Amino acid sequence: MSYAIIRNTKYKRENLKGIYRHNERKNKNYSNANIDKEKSYLNYSIKSPQYSYEKDFERIRKQYDLKGQIKVVSNIACEYIITSDKEFFETIGEAETKRYFETAYNFVAEYKNLGQQYIMSAKVHMDEETPHMHLIFLPVVHTTDKKGNSIDKLACSEFWKAKDSYRQLQNAFYDYMTFHNFKLERGIPIEESGRKHLDLKEYKDITNFDKTKEKLQNIKLELPDVPTLEDININRLSKKRDEKILEEIIKPKDTLINDLYQDNLILQQELSRQARIVEKAEKYQRERDKIMEDNENLHNEVEQIKAEYKQKESDIEWKYKSKIKGLEKENNKLHRIVDKFYETIDKFICWICKKFDMGAEDNLVRDFQKEAHTLLDAEKQIEKEDKEIEWDLEK
Repeated sequence: MSYAIIRNTKYKRENLKGIYRHNERKNKNYSNANIDKEKSYLNYSIKSPQYSYEKDFERIRKQYDLKGQIKVVSNIACEYIITSDKEFFETIGEAETKRYFETAYNFVAEYKNLGQQYIMSAKVHMDEETPHMHLIFLPVVHTTDKKGNSIDKLACSEFWKAKDSYRQLQNAFYDYMTFHNFKLERGIPIEESGRKHLDLKEYKDITNFDKTKEKLQNIKLELPDVPTLEDININRLSKKRDEKILEEIIKPKDTLINDLYQDNLILQQELSRQARIVEKAEKYQRERDKIMEDNENLHNEVEQIKAEYKQKESDIEWKYKSKIKGLEKENNKLHRIVDKFYETIDKFICWICKKFDMGAEDNLVRDFQKEAHTLLDAEKQIEKEDKEIEWDLEK
């Protein structure tokens, strides 16, 4: 599946002129060989700048009274390059491609509540290998001043303040585009992937490394045979003519051949150096893959240990909760026994005051229990009451 791709670049004032001429196709010639000028008429703007980027920056800054101190080294504008892969755009077709970039434009206007007024330009390029959009905007944050008044402040560092700013951007862009029914996978930001340059496979594909390496192994640098005066039929030539041929033809050719040989020698050395770099990179790539595999295994082990610990923690918690519940139940029963004991003693004292003239202790207790229907043993009395309750329930 294709990726939802959005990349951000920060610009100082001195950069605006160059990116304006490139994005808005103001140059006559371009160093980028992928640009097909015959297809440049297919390019279009979702939002066009009123002037150059430099003048538009000053216009927006003045019109919206943007706060914030701007120095020579300050980043004053940002550029999103928004795209996917070539196959994705070929699959969805022209109309959906246009909707893709319009939807992405709306995302930028809404992201961090930026607002369309701070987008200077949104240019879609269709004259390169893969359609993409260059969107230039001012990194404005909506905040308050020291007095609590709402202000709009040009502050690139605050706009990208969070350490995971680009991860948040990738997540938000992916969610927004898929919500609008584009079937895409989430792009990987630079700080996640650690990629700042081409990966090894891309480098080898671009430089045609394998074929170059094969040719290097077969190259033999040998000087061609250089003709001398003896190789030339000079029987009919005068000595003066011989000297002229030597000075004007043979020596210059000889010098040129030696220069070309030296150039080829330097080229071979450079190609050999590049080949060694790639071979070393392959070695590091294998080591990196092994480290990543080990890290993955360690991660899995940690997750397994955490799961086991969580299960043990759950078992211990259940065990102690069960024990606490049993103790609470036993404690409640003891409270009932004590309460019943006090209640029975009160009854017994009242009763004995009425029967003070009886002599035998056993008879006294027996008669009390019979007449009061109450046992002096509090625990037995509770058991008796519990059984009576059970009998009533059975009836």
